[in-house]
Amino acid sequence: MPPSSNDARPDKRPEAPSPNHVLIGGMKVGKSSLYEQLTTSEMESVALPGTMTVIPRGRLKHHAGTVLDTPGIYSLFSTNEDERASRDILLAPEIPLETTRIVLVADAKNLKRAIALVLQFGEYGLPMLLVVNMIDEAASRGIEIDYAGLSEKLGIPVATTIAREGIGVRELARTLDQARPVSVRAEYSERIEEFLALVNRLMPSDGVASRALGLLLLTGDPAAERYTLAKYGPGMLNQILQLAADARRDGPVAVDVELGNHYQAEAARIAEQVQKVEPPTKSSLILSFGDWCTQFSTGVPIALAILAILYVFIGSFGATFLVDTISEDIFEAWLLPALAALIDPIPSVFIQDMLLDPDFGIFPTGIFLALGLVMPVIFCFYVAFGFLQDSGYLARLSILLDRLFRLIGLNGKGVIPLVMGFSCVTMSILTTRVLSTDKEKNIAAFLVFLCLPCAPLLAVMMVILARMPISASITVYGLIFSQLLLAGWLAAKVLPGKRSQLILEIPTMRLPKPWPVIRMAAKKTFFFIKEALPIFVVASMFVFLFQRVGGLSALEAALGPVINTVMGLPEQSVQVFIKTMIRRESGVAELEHLSAVFTNLQIVVNLILMIFLAPCINATIVLFKERGIRAGAVILVTVTLYAILLGSLVNHICRLTGVTFT
Repeated sequence: MPPSSNDARPDKRPEAPSPNHVLIGGMKVGKSSLYEQLTTSEMESVALPGTMTVIPRGRLKHHAGTVLDTPGIYSLFSTNEDERASRDILLAPEIPLETTRIVLVADAKNLKRAIALVLQFGEYGLPMLLVVNMIDEAASRGIEIDYAGLSEKLGIPVATTIAREGIGVRELARTLDQARPVSVRAEYSERIEEFLALVNRLMPSDGVASRALGLLLLTGDPAAERYTLAKYGPGMLNQILQLAADARRDGPVAVDVELGNHYQAEAARIAEQVQKVEPPTKSSLILSFGDWCTQFSTGVPIALAILAILYVFIGSFGATFLVDTISEDIFEAWLLPALAALIDPIPSVFIQDMLLDPDFGIFPTGIFLALGLVMPVIFCFYVAFGFLQDSGYLARLSILLDRLFRLIGLNGKGVIPLVMGFSCVTMSILTTRVLSTDKEKNIAAFLVFLCLPCAPLLAVMMVILARMPISASITVYGLIFSQLLLAGWLAAKVLPGKRSQLILEIPTMRLPKPWPVIRMAAKKTFFFIKEALPIFVVASMFVFLFQRVGGLSALEAALGPVINTVMGLPEQSVQVFIKTMIRRESGVAELEHLSAVFTNLQIVVNLILMIFLAPCINATIVLFKERGIRAGAVILVTVTLYAILLGSLVNHICRLTGVTFT
């Protein structure tokens, strides 16, 4: 018999539904930062029945599935409404359990607490992945974690991240599909295990694991009771509630306390096996030095001395010795001639120019500038920053500067986003979340956006200023810090709201271990170069093509007279500003590349404009996402006008007074 038409059709399997990745973790562990890094700008909300809490859900970047950002939770049995949402979301009908994965986010400094949560949520029997975040902060406190051993103990994959800087996020996204149920369980008392066995017989696992449902019913969770009523009916619910009441009555302490003790004991046992904590220093001199750092009479000289050391290390060693060695002895002496020999056989002159043109070529103005100019100095910056963080000095600097920061509407905790701004403006805006009030967040975002040069920009600035008289450095850095205070003071007066009090954890003062600091600095530098190098190449290619079609000449002709009249800059500044809009350090690297065309005064004015104009596109996008469209637009317009006015004033004042920086 011939096959029917249905038999003749190829077998088409239905596509698997997209997974839902539920971010769960304690307060301030970086869930929201990871959510921003993992998801696209498209977002919807999931409302939980019986509560006022709404859970944001976003589409996962470059992968199938969604990510849900739940409120912080300390225990599966918390009674706080926001914390309950983190467990109730797993019972919500909008989130089918067959497609649900738990991504538990841990603070590396509080590993035991995170392991306890892993054990609690592991009772759901759902695929899980542990993300250990803030690994740099843990290292700064002398905490070493055996991540492979931790993964083996729990039976689930363990990823590591520094979410605020985006480090490890892509690797995490690729690891999501490897999530699997937790293989280790906490041991309960005999009566609780008997109750859970009864629940399993009466309500065999169908969706929610019976152990998780039984534990929630035992502790009187309303969402679990609603779930049981809807799925099994009022008779079964009443029977289970009676069994739960009997189990609770026979216990020596409240059942949630008893369960919590079991989880903490098991978590402590696992943490002890996979974690080593360096004992606090007993040196009276180091402890005394930590106290001196917070006192005004000794703290200010110490801060100035540290600033001088940083300038010598980053500016002289990194921006002069390393940059000159790499550029002259490696790139110019060896790589460029070798590349020229390889590219010479290419028949197209256009392609040869696009690759090796000294003014716009991809290699000279893209790759070599990134690797030879930015990379060595940003590595030195991360090393220096790591030593300050690991020693415990940054927290003490927050205390020292608290009184000064009150003048600009912040408290000493504002040091964190402002210092982070010298690393990355985008991540600095994200770290304004550590501040307590909207006023503080708006002021910090405004100041970071206005006048803080990020590490790559600072790196190339140091290279340029190192070749000029010291008066140029004093002018540029003096304007940065004076405008930081002036703009902050004005913002504190204009913006409504109050400043919160400083409440800060003070780590023990200690001598950092050089190798972990250098290793972390290398990791951050590698991550930055991996992200920035393609942008350098694209920016160079864009400017090259724009110049070849005549766009650069047309733009210079249109804007050149205005730029020259108002700010005293040559027409070539246009191409510098174009690259600056794409990536700040790309623009300032172009300025260094064209430095022979500019006078020293014009270089100083250009640097001021680059510092005070809006940062890169990423920072602008994050500003609008963090502070909203209205506040973001006000900050963007204010910063742009402020930068043009300041650059023009510097140009005209220097010309009137005869200052040329030569």
